[in-house]
Amino acid sequence: MTSRLIAIAVDCRNAEALAEFWREALDYPKTHRWTDAHGVTYVELTAPDGPSLLFQPVPEDKTVKNRLHLDLAPRTLDQRDEVERLVTLGAKVLADPDDDPWIVLADPQGNEFCVLPRR
Repeated sequence: MTSRLIAIAVDCRNAEALAEFWREALDYPKTHRWTDAHGVTYVELTAPDGPSLLFQPVPEDKTVKNRLHLDLAPRTLDQRDEVERLVTLGAKVLADPDDDPWIVLADPQGNEFCVLPRR
């Protein structure tokens, strides 16, 4: 028997704000909130065709490079236009290497992700 991926959990200082950035970035239609037995409120973005993104608040800031990151490819825009759109939403360009096909960005709370060319 195998498992299936149901969510990607993201530690963050402000779950509401980060979830809103990613909801706009990925055009996820549905936001769900729930509170655990310890009173911590999580924000979940439900994907129509893939795993959810679950934003869980933590007390500490991000301090080191992510061990896991998301790779995005625009659905309709070209790569540079998509990067520009994400920057207007609050992302920051970290690296745009000439010899690689991806552009590295950080979301508003510093989590790295890559934007590749449209597929």
